Parts: sequence; structure tokens; C-alpha cells
Amino acid sequence: MKSKKANWRLNPLPLKQDIESIKVLKALPKAHSALAELKGLASTIPNQSILINTLGMQEAKDSSAIENIITTHDDIFKSELKLSSDRSPEAKEVQNYVEALNIGFELVQKNGILTNSSILKIQETLEKNKAGFRKLPGTTLKESVTGKVIYTPPQDINTIEKLMSNLVKYVNDNSLSDFDPLVKLAIIHHQFESIHPFYDGNGRTGRIINILYLIQNNLLNLPILYLSNYIIRSKVDYYRLLQEVRTKDNWEEWLLYIIKGVELTSIDTIQLIHKIKAAMLKMKNVLRNSYKFYSQDLLNNIFKHPYTKIEYIMRDLHVSKLTAANYLNKLAEDGVLTKNKMGRNNYYVNEDLISLLTMR
Repeated sequence: MKSKKANWRLNPLPLKQDIESIKVLKALPKAHSALAELKGLASTIPNQSILINTLGMQEAKDSSAIENIITTHDDIFKSELKLSSDRSPEAKEVQNYVEALNIGFELVQKNGILTNSSILKIQETLEKNKAGFRKLPGTTLKESVTGKVIYTPPQDINTIEKLMSNLVKYVNDNSLSDFDPLVKLAIIHHQFESIHPFYDGNGRTGRIINILYLIQNNLLNLPILYLSNYIIRSKVDYYRLLQEVRTKDNWEEWLLYIIKGVELTSIDTIQLIHKIKAAMLKMKNVLRNSYKFYSQDLLNNIFKHPYTKIEYIMRDLHVSKLTAANYLNKLAEDGVLTKNKMGRNNYYVNEDLISLLTMR
């Protein structure tokens, strides 16, 4: 499993070798069990856009952090409100990620498959340019500390396009391989990162492809399982194991790393969803028992948007600006929400939900 390969070459898929070792096969059931539990639990949230939005924001922040785009929850939730044009470049990058993730999810739901045009659209949304696949040579991957080149991806556009066409065929045609879907997930991620088809945004695009693959294969219904936080906590191992597939043919450890990531991240997300459900129930009781204007739409709004504003309430509850302002101001006066000011505008924070999202 770990024989050295001095001249590793990026070949089309499927792999010619059986990489499902005994260790890998033994690791799969726990990951699948946790993933299935997560899928079932997510279906019990009445308004599933709550999970898509709040967990999607969390993923956008974490996935961007892997690329050293560092921001705070406060920055990204303020940025979502669009109350000010003075947003940090980092917050804008995170918002681009949220938009790209949502576009990818919509395209996979609509088409049932992942296409190169979808991948190009995801990357275009991330980077806000139409550069497309790399056309010029010179791209290399370097060791972050020493600057030493550790891997040179394909350099010419024809090779990149052929490998990407082969990759999406592998993603969409399950007859090409009988490997377990989580093993295929790890192969697909490694193949995409090794093709490195774009000038920028490869890592973030690759992590969006991960979640879309799980949805496409009915392992999840919603984009709510994200490996970025797991990768942040084990960043050295992530890059080491990516490279060891190339230098040592070390598929086993790479597969075990990804499978363990799916298991642990599923468990973490299950725990977080339980806490969100408990916070929603607590808030529901407060609102229903104390306010005549309580509605499920109001509850959904302040959990879908940890930072909400008058316009969101107007849109979701179909009320006037004055009515929406009265609702939010009353909740802020009573300490249910926290009122803040940005320029001339007010926004209102669900502190209980924010504390859940920031405790990780």
C-alpha cells in the first residue's frame, strides 16, 4: 500500500488498483452510520433553510480560513446584512463562498449531475472572474515554509480539460467503479486538487464539490456536512497525506483521514443541530407565551439570520416597515434580541444562536 513511486503521474480515473484495504473497509460503517443519522436529523428541522444558511456561513468562514482568508463571525454576519458598502475584503470573499455554495447546490438539484459548466460557475462565483481553466503554464504547488516546489500539476489546457472531463464522468457514472461512495469522495477530492484546474480557488471549489457529491449520491439531502473545520484542525496532515499519495502511493492513510473526517464532522454537526433545535424551542416558548405577534415565520427568521434586520422581517412576515421595526424593537427592549447600529441602520442579534456557532 505504501510502495514508493518516484515518478508519480496523474492518470485518468478510475484507478487501476484496489485501494479498499481491510482498515478502510472497517472504518466505513461508523462514518456511514453518523452520516445517515445527520441526514435524518436534518429532516426534522421545519424550515431547512435555517441549516443551509447558518451552517453554510460557518463553512464559508472555515473553508476560507484554510486559504488564510481570516475573518470573524461578526464580520460575515454584518456583511450578509449589506447595510454598509464598507465591507472587509475577507468578508466579501466569505460571502462569495456562500453564493458559490448555494449556486452549486441549486445546479446539482436541478441537473442531478455535476458538470464541468457547474464547476466553472462555482469557481467564477468564488473569484468573481471568468478566467476558467488554466491556459498558461507556470503553476506549481510549493511548501509553505521553504517555498520548495513539491508538486507540478498539468500545465497545458488540453490535458486539464481532458482530465476534468474524465473526473466529472467518474463523479456521475457509478458503473465506472464499485468503490464505496466515501472512498470515491476521497479519490475525487485528491484528483481535483491534483489537476488544480484553476489559477485561484481550487481548494474552496474542491471542498464545495465534496458536499455536492454527497448530495448527488443521496447520502445527504442538504449541504450541511463540511470538512473544512476538520481540515483546519489537522491542516498539516491534510496537505501531507495529499502529497503522500503522489510520493508514496499512500492511499490508505488518505482514505482513512477523509473517512474519519466524515464521521467526526457528522457527529459534530449532529450535536450542533440538536443545540439549535433546543435553542429554537426555548425561543418559541418565549415568543409564543409573551408576544401576540409570535409566528413560526418570525422564529424561522431569527434563526435563519443570526443577525436580522427590518427588511428581512418585512419580506418573511409580509408586514410593513413600521410593523417590522416595532416587532424587533420590542424583542430588543425585552432582551430577547440585542439591538446594534451600523451607520444609520439597526440590526438585531440572536445571541443564543451566535454563541452556538462561535463555541467551536
